[in-house]
Amino acid sequence: MLFCALLRQIAKVAEGTLGLPRFAQARRVGEQHPDPPIRLRGAERARTGSRGRRHRRRVAFLPRPAQARRRNAPAALRSRLSGSRAARGDAVGGDTGGGRVRKWGRGGRERPWGSRGARRRRGREAPGPRGSRRGAPVPVETMAEEEVSHVKITGPETEIAGPTVELRQRKKPKSSENKDSAKEEKISDTPVPERPPKYVLFQRFAKIFIGCLAAVTSGMMYALYLSAYHERKFWFSNRQELEREITFQGDSAIYYSYYKDMLKAPSFERGVYELTHNNKTVSLKTINAVQQMSLYPELIASVLYQATGSNEIIEPVYFYIGIVFGLQGIYVTALFVTSWLMSGTWLAGMLTVAWFIINRLDTTRIEYSIPLRENWALPYFACQVAALTGYLKSNLNTYGERFCYLLISASTYTFMMMWEYSHYLLFLQAISLFLLDSFSVELSDKVHEVYKIYIFSLFLGYLLQFENSALLVSPLLSLVVALMLAKCLQLNVKKGTFIAKMIKVINFYLVCILTVTLNIIMKMFVPHKENGHMLKFLEAKFGLNMTKNFTMNWLLCQESLQTPSQDFFLRLTQSSLLPFYILVLIICFLSVMQVIFWRINGKKFLKETITLEDGRIGERPEITYHVIHTILLGSLALIIEGLKYLWTPYVCTLAAFGVCSPELWMTLFKWLRLRTVHPVLLALILSMAVPTIIGLSLWKEYFPRLMTELTELQEFYDPDTVELMTWIKRQAPVAAVFAGSPQLMGVIKLCTGWMVTSLPLYNDDDLLKRNENIYQIYSKRSAEDIYKILTSYKANYLIVEDAICNEVGTMRGCRVKDLLDIANGHVVCEEGDKLTYSKHGRFCHEVKINYSPYVNYFTRVYWNRSYFVYKINTVISFQS
Repeated sequence: MLFCALLRQIAKVAEGTLGLPRFAQARRVGEQHPDPPIRLRGAERARTGSRGRRHRRRVAFLPRPAQARRRNAPAALRSRLSGSRAARGDAVGGDTGGGRVRKWGRGGRERPWGSRGARRRRGREAPGPRGSRRGAPVPVETMAEEEVSHVKITGPETEIAGPTVELRQRKKPKSSENKDSAKEEKISDTPVPERPPKYVLFQRFAKIFIGCLAAVTSGMMYALYLSAYHERKFWFSNRQELEREITFQGDSAIYYSYYKDMLKAPSFERGVYELTHNNKTVSLKTINAVQQMSLYPELIASVLYQATGSNEIIEPVYFYIGIVFGLQGIYVTALFVTSWLMSGTWLAGMLTVAWFIINRLDTTRIEYSIPLRENWALPYFACQVAALTGYLKSNLNTYGERFCYLLISASTYTFMMMWEYSHYLLFLQAISLFLLDSFSVELSDKVHEVYKIYIFSLFLGYLLQFENSALLVSPLLSLVVALMLAKCLQLNVKKGTFIAKMIKVINFYLVCILTVTLNIIMKMFVPHKENGHMLKFLEAKFGLNMTKNFTMNWLLCQESLQTPSQDFFLRLTQSSLLPFYILVLIICFLSVMQVIFWRINGKKFLKETITLEDGRIGERPEITYHVIHTILLGSLALIIEGLKYLWTPYVCTLAAFGVCSPELWMTLFKWLRLRTVHPVLLALILSMAVPTIIGLSLWKEYFPRLMTELTELQEFYDPDTVELMTWIKRQAPVAAVFAGSPQLMGVIKLCTGWMVTSLPLYNDDDLLKRNENIYQIYSKRSAEDIYKILTSYKANYLIVEDAICNEVGTMRGCRVKDLLDIANGHVVCEEGDKLTYSKHGRFCHEVKINYSPYVNYFTRVYWNRSYFVYKINTVISFQS
């Protein structure tokens, strides 16, 4: 109340002494001038020095400003008095004394502006705008931007004691003119970012151009290297078509055989129909090969081969492997770009490519099997990770954000269509994003946009993959739906409070519980047969269930499904990859944990943008994502060696980013509190020197080896398999069905086109059961039992491989015949592994002797050093 009374008194004084009613009346009538002047008059008491003299000075007329009030109004008011001559004349509105404003001195006498007393008082005025001299004139433009928010008013007639009183401007009536003028003034006063100089733009363009050129060149050179190495290894161009096809082993042969079938089809629609209703591959079984084996790469390759007219230029096998090698080049380019985006220098991309190629035995399986699904799919996943890295950056503009979003959408869907196990890898990525969202504050909207991409890709994949139920029961869908529900139920509370922290914890547990619950419900109501054996395998892998099942034990004995050997870590260490990766991971992880701890305690950073001097690399969201992602993939790779091909490429990316990033070195120096040398300068030097030294050492040690591999001519020589395929194509009937090991059956299907009893696929329970039954030819079973098994699958010919029958395995108990003995109860899996004698000898040995009863059921029709072919008799003749 006292404050309001004080304001009323000030208003009365102003009306009586400064003549405000004239302007108030102009406002009521409708002012013509958008900014009428306010006449301010009063006396201000101030001490001018040690003499204790008091002065009264006259306050000039000032125009009302258009912007919001500022606290430095007194300084602005005084700066107006020292403005240009024209501005002073307009402000006073009277006789200026030859362009100079008069001031009231001691005794009420007027002194010219240029007198000694005025100059002395002007020297004690508050400084003007930043950068101007004390008491110097201020330009008119600067004066127009300043405003008066509060003035001290005293006068000879009326004196108001007390603190400084703020004289507020009266509100203007709402009108369209005032709104338009306010908008114009707001737009005009908005700071316009200055354009960088031309040399800065040229420097940025040159940096981007050189980086893109290096990325594309690295991908192309790697693709050419793979093509040259493949040619030298198999002597591919000098071989016949049959010998080329034999180089595709196991499941790779099946994939390429369907590519050949598509090229032989009269039309694309007819070829797709024959693959979706395929009854010419496995006897007594009609399969949807497109859905079961994810044959979309073969469909795309066949369309491109015929649509581009390549059938007149290049052979089908060269076109097929050329596409795969090209995708590997894209793979390397995407890793290059990812490391470049993280570190800000394309030098990190070059180091990533170097480490990837040097450690290619542990980064890719392209050398062993070209048509594998992962060789088609992982390049798209690398593109998705690169786009996601750019999308998570804080300083990304709108156009870059849209481009990254579209690239994430396209690559995620393509990746899901290329590989049947892709949704498991995306599930790990979704976990990484969920943890990133839990620890971060500003990325919730971006992360949930990625969740929408997951849902869209799953829905579209479900429709185009012939209603694949595996996508509905996948943990990815359950997790994303749980995250969406948790976001809808999340309360809006003030961030940083104790309640907000508790809600974060509750939200975390809610997502976990909802994910498990939804996945169980989906598996209860959605019929599925997808990867049930994988759960049994994991149980046996972790020792939760001891089994005698042949399939489970056979999978456990596979080298790719065992724990990584010491040679794997030794190779990574020799190439200096593993030591730098561990160093970078420790620094980034500790920095991320430090930032999380600060946010939990409610610490607020003064700077919104992170600079190099701050040394807070863990605050960058893309770095946090990669740290979490590589830890998850590394944990799986330490359990199953085959998963190292998912982890090692991103080990190369993270390690190269770290040694080339000045921010990482600056973070380390901040912790060490380096004082002797300027830390920023040292960080910049190390970010250039360390990768240069690593690159030179890798060049000196490994470049001669790579050149030796390209100049050394190797040869894939397998005459026994070539003779067997030739005999089948010439002697066997077209309708014949062959039985044997699944790996050999895949080669027979590719090279001859004949029907087989089993395939080297492990995602179908029926095929796994067939494989186990056919493998009984290497067990201690009777001729009659083997005959019944083979005839149940309508087999006409049996092929016995001497390499399996006389196998000498390095791992005890992992030979096929040993696993069969365990499954059939011929070996007791207890202390001592005692052998129980069977009434029958091992079938693969006994059938070669040609005595009864084996000759009654089987007749040998072909043999060489590696294979024995027996015809299964339809009429059994018992001989003595």
